[in-house]
Amino acid sequence: MAGKKRDEERERAFYENGSELHEKLIATCNGRPIPIRSYSCEELERATNNFHSSRIFHTDELYKWYNGSFEGRMISIKKYLGHRGDDIFTDIAVSAKMSTHNNVLKLIGCCLETQVPISVYESAPNGSLSSRLFNVTSDHDGAQQHQREPLSWQSRLKIAREIAHAISYLHTAFSRPIVHRDIKRGNVFLDQNDVAKLTDFSLSISIPEGETRVKDIVCGTPGFLCPHYIATEYITEKVDVYGFGSFLLELSTGKKLYDLLTTTNVFHVEDFENDRNFFTINEVVDPAILVGEEGSVVWQQLQAVLRLALVCRKKDPEIRPDMVDVTKELRKIERFIL
Repeated sequence: MAGKKRDEERERAFYENGSELHEKLIATCNGRPIPIRSYSCEELERATNNFHSSRIFHTDELYKWYNGSFEGRMISIKKYLGHRGDDIFTDIAVSAKMSTHNNVLKLIGCCLETQVPISVYESAPNGSLSSRLFNVTSDHDGAQQHQREPLSWQSRLKIAREIAHAISYLHTAFSRPIVHRDIKRGNVFLDQNDVAKLTDFSLSISIPEGETRVKDIVCGTPGFLCPHYIATEYITEKVDVYGFGSFLLELSTGKKLYDLLTTTNVFHVEDFENDRNFFTINEVVDPAILVGEEGSVVWQQLQAVLRLALVCRKKDPEIRPDMVDVTKELRKIERFIL
């Protein structure tokens, strides 16, 4: 009887989740839903050794990411820790829409048999940018374990440009611009070649056609949230520009945003409008980033990236650049065309 009840619950969840996801896909994909592979509970349990803790490679307060293997292919599996209402269907639908972009973690399918759907993505062998950026990861008892070599400066520049490109695509590729709303290091993964992959579209929201903004409750990550959005609840693409500026500060300095903003007083755009910045950069940049890097080119690139990050974080959204211009600027910096 227990098995029959379990099967009935799975069937009910499958149809309820499938109906809601179908509606979200149609709304998100302009009436042309993208086909998504369906996985059973048993298939994902086998792929992850019954979601064993040793398979976890990234955790958030709302979900856990597992490494898995299915039909000879490595996959990443996102399992939510509780129900999040409409958010998870938004995440799946926007991920499906964005999966053609090389710098977005590709959605493969999902399991609808559980009360909260489980999402399946391409593999991210080098894990999250969070663990790589700060060279540590949490084990399952909460202790810290050291991992790989720090990312080189050139690798950081490449990651910045790749994520900027993904956000630009999100803003410009569709008839209704999509705003991510939670650009941060924990939502960026790395493949085997350290190609950056943007993830987690659960807070994403579309700007209606013919409109320049949309109103919604404030949600996101403290420090990465646009002050104008907090004050007015109005969302434009410039919300992501502000978040990207915060992301860029962490990526380029090797330090967490909270530490940067609370332990230094150098983060004002005016500080980077003149030529007295060599000692300032020394104050805020992790020395490990610059190991093996010599010459003035790196210093000038660092200075340009920090200036760009701070302009992205300007309080007035109108002063901030759009993500297309940010991407172009990062490309110039990367090629040292300053």
